[in-house]
Amino acid sequence: MSLKSLLGALARTVLHRPTSTTRSGTGAKPGPRGGTRSSGSAVAVGTITEYDLRRRGRPTLDYAPHPDGQADPGEVVWGWVPYEDDPSQGKDRPVLIVGRSKHDLVGLQLTSKDHGHRRGIEEDRYGRVWLDVGTGGWDRQGRDSEVRIDRLLLVPESAVRREGSQVSKKVFLSVVNALAGHFGWG
Repeated sequence: MSLKSLLGALARTVLHRPTSTTRSGTGAKPGPRGGTRSSGSAVAVGTITEYDLRRRGRPTLDYAPHPDGQADPGEVVWGWVPYEDDPSQGKDRPVLIVGRSKHDLVGLQLTSKDHGHRRGIEEDRYGRVWLDVGTGGWDRQGRDSEVRIDRLLLVPESAVRREGSQVSKKVFLSVVNALAGHFGWG
């Protein structure tokens, strides 16, 4: 964990009161903005952070959703995702789990905001890459969603507040293909 990430986690722990509960069975206490923290710890554990591709290597991507209360690749879960420009702040949002790296999950943030023309993969004016994934049970209003391809997230199981839904295998494979194209995975 970088010093910046550690300081952001510490700031979230000290400055924010818990606002939601975790999934049952995790044994964790509510943490900043829906995350979790361990008992007696000043620094939040179970915090979603950016995935360090250079340090951790390419994650294992595999479609394996199982409705068992544990997050799996192919499922959409909810967690507190820090903003890129200020990791001490963030938003509770849906995250598509695409794979694993050791014992952690790897995910991509979802949004219902339209960043393109709803025709596949688009790069916005900030250089962020988005892929249309359609609608799903993660959005109660049934809005079309996009997944951000250029920002991999490291998602500890303890950072998952709840499972929201799952994507079809076809959608999952289109996301994996977009990741492969973006990161040059052959």
